[in-house]
Amino acid sequence: MTDTAEQSTEQSARERLRERRWAAHRTARRVLSRAGFRRTLREQLALLQDAAPQVYDLDEPGDMYGNRVVAALEERVAALLGTESAAFFPTGTMAQQVALRCWAGRTGSPTVALHALAHPEVHERDAFSLVSGLRPVHLTSEARPPTADEVRDVAEPFGALMLELPLRDAGFLLPSWEELTEVVEAARERDAVVHFDGARLWESTVHFGRPLHEIAGLADSVYVSFYKSLDGFGGAALAGPKTLVEEAKTWRHRYGGMVFQQFPTALSALVGLERELPRLPRYVAHARVVAGALREGFAEAGVPWARVHPGEPHTHEFQVWLPYDTDVLDEAAVRQAEETGTLLFGVPWDRRGPDLGVTEVTVRADGLEWTAGDVKAAVADFVVRVTEVTAEVSG
Repeated sequence: MTDTAEQSTEQSARERLRERRWAAHRTARRVLSRAGFRRTLREQLALLQDAAPQVYDLDEPGDMYGNRVVAALEERVAALLGTESAAFFPTGTMAQQVALRCWAGRTGSPTVALHALAHPEVHERDAFSLVSGLRPVHLTSEARPPTADEVRDVAEPFGALMLELPLRDAGFLLPSWEELTEVVEAARERDAVVHFDGARLWESTVHFGRPLHEIAGLADSVYVSFYKSLDGFGGAALAGPKTLVEEAKTWRHRYGGMVFQQFPTALSALVGLERELPRLPRYVAHARVVAGALREGFAEAGVPWARVHPGEPHTHEFQVWLPYDTDVLDEAAVRQAEETGTLLFGVPWDRRGPDLGVTEVTVRADGLEWTAGDVKAAVADFVVRVTEVTAEVSG
């Protein structure tokens, strides 16, 4: 078989597995998280129609270029975060580029200090430098939050410090409150502004033991997402001083983010703030139960090396590492859902080395129904299927 034919076969296999995983999410009776984007269009519209009247008067006129319901959402976010103002953006990628571009104009420096694992460095195709003329410098590449000493030791001036809270690609990690305040103070010592990538800031209150406005109050500007934790259709907000936000709205227009009507997304965000935001502390608490049960379950199943990271999750999301090929893990996860109706691992496994895979686990409303015993039973069944798939591949 030629290389091209092999690639085509592998691509077809991956596509079939993807379709099976989507079907498994829809048909599984038990999941730890059933995100809204996996619902059909009809289901999503029906849920919005049922919930929207609770958060906004649907007899009001629709929005045009960011007024009415969009403005109401902006006011709600600013109130929650304790900032002077907030602006709605169609994407977080755009919101953060605009924020840091505006800060660069104020500080006179296009250099942004951030973690090498921060979202813009890993998931945005060098947008900072290629689109916005910003120049990232890395504080560290270690899979942990950056320290105050690392901020102080950056070998060149920088105008802004960007902190991702939590740091997703390191395992949804957060610093302690004391560590966070020290890092912010270190940036102030260098006359730099501080911007929080708070895509998942909503669920960080449990770990910090502080309300949202107190956390956001450490930074000069904050970005938050409406779909990652709040189950909205999409969208983001940039919050901060009124002068910054007004300038950001100008750049939003220039970047193509001045969308004519955005009421479905804005309404879904308001619903998320009303429904999901108050539930997030329960999700975080139960994620710790699930994480402990996963760890015990893999130990009882005799898996030679397994890690739940962090050991006690900082939010309602965390990583699981297992010593198997990712193709085996993906097949075992989907097969378990197809054959038992229980989907323990719904996110694809990422290869991090020979026979080493990592996946992300999220606990939401559906996951609250799982006891520690349920989790351990599902782990035992999953390990059996991993053994079966491994034997099939080897044979």
